[in-house]
Amino acid sequence: MATSAELQARRVAAVPRGVGNVTQIFAKTAKNAEIWSEDGKRYIDFGAGIAVVNTGHQHPRVVAAIEAQLKAFSHVCFQVTPYENYVSLAERLNAIAPVPGPAKTMLISTGAEAVENAVKVARAFTGRSGIISFAGGFHGRTHMGMALTGKVVPYKKGYGPFPSDVYNVEFPNLYHGVSTEQSLKSLKSLFKHTADPSSIAAIIIEPVQGEGGFNIVPKDFMVALRKLCDDHGILLIADEIQTGFARTGKLFAMEHYGVKADVVTMAKGLAGGLPLSAIVGRADVMDASNPGGLGGTYAGNPIACAAAHAVIDVIESEKLCDRANAIGNIIIDRCKALQNNSNLNCIGDVRGLGAMCAVELVKDKASGEPAPELTAALLKAANERGLILLSCGTYGNVIRFLVPLTASDELVREGMDVFEAALTDAIARAA
Repeated sequence: MATSAELQARRVAAVPRGVGNVTQIFAKTAKNAEIWSEDGKRYIDFGAGIAVVNTGHQHPRVVAAIEAQLKAFSHVCFQVTPYENYVSLAERLNAIAPVPGPAKTMLISTGAEAVENAVKVARAFTGRSGIISFAGGFHGRTHMGMALTGKVVPYKKGYGPFPSDVYNVEFPNLYHGVSTEQSLKSLKSLFKHTADPSSIAAIIIEPVQGEGGFNIVPKDFMVALRKLCDDHGILLIADEIQTGFARTGKLFAMEHYGVKADVVTMAKGLAGGLPLSAIVGRADVMDASNPGGLGGTYAGNPIACAAAHAVIDVIESEKLCDRANAIGNIIIDRCKALQNNSNLNCIGDVRGLGAMCAVELVKDKASGEPAPELTAALLKAANERGLILLSCGTYGNVIRFLVPLTASDELVREGMDVFEAALTDAIARAA
């Protein structure tokens, strides 16, 4: 049996360095919210494969659905010989997605594909080319995804030029000094000085920024953005790739705002670990493309569709939206207690929506200066103690918590104990 160290040496020799790794822990088995490495060490998983296994690793109902479909067929290509579970999954997503009905769904394979196709349908429907995104947003590693993404390193550096008619404006983030009014002013300034609103096909926004730092869109901003889009005939695309499928305490994060998007992108938590993504939109928008203009050889793979049906069943039957809120309360309460600890001066902000929670680490609360070195040290200390954590944020100083929603309270509290010990350790090392 190869050790993680041996596998890491092989990985360095065989895999490009541009494919980053958060850890050098090589997974061998996983169950619910725990992973065991090739070295036999147990880890509490607070990453969930980057918000993918919201229903936990190897959920029995998801595994059973995959096995049953595999025995029937694994691939025939929906565009050649369609199959029922693609259609029935589209019907389910049409019914639950936060878009005004009637709705239609296309299935693809990755989040980046979902974003690409959302842009395509928006341009086809409006006859316009411009797309607006936000600073700190992340929308994928394809060229259009990179153009939309509001972070240069590591996502965009060295990969240009990017597609044209893409504009980036300020994201409302009060902790970093950008109010709703300032972000709206940024949009209006764009319309005044750079691109007439009649040239804009869509505005794309994450209700909670993922890679950008788990920054939550204020409700008044989302409501104003919906009105602005309506006033100018612009489509609103909600990127729910990381926020979807119960992560924020609602099936979709847009449900927190009381307004709907015209198109919603989704992936990650949709199929419990299998590659599947979707765009769900107003039927008139989705039907604007000509036959053959949308699709893909592996799009809507039948095994992934079967898994997605099981995921939705589990979310409903196990009330995982409620679990997300309960888990989030445990994490936020513990992080706020640490923030209020007079012996700690490094937690600048604690934020979250459901079980999509984060702490922002700073050199001191007074300055609010980002502390990426402390963040990296914390990740390493957590790994050493048996906890998998992920960072994010424009400055690499945010710890994000993405616990599988099937994790027990006991396991979540154990993980938070490890988090606190690792933070204390990282601070001591930095002293």
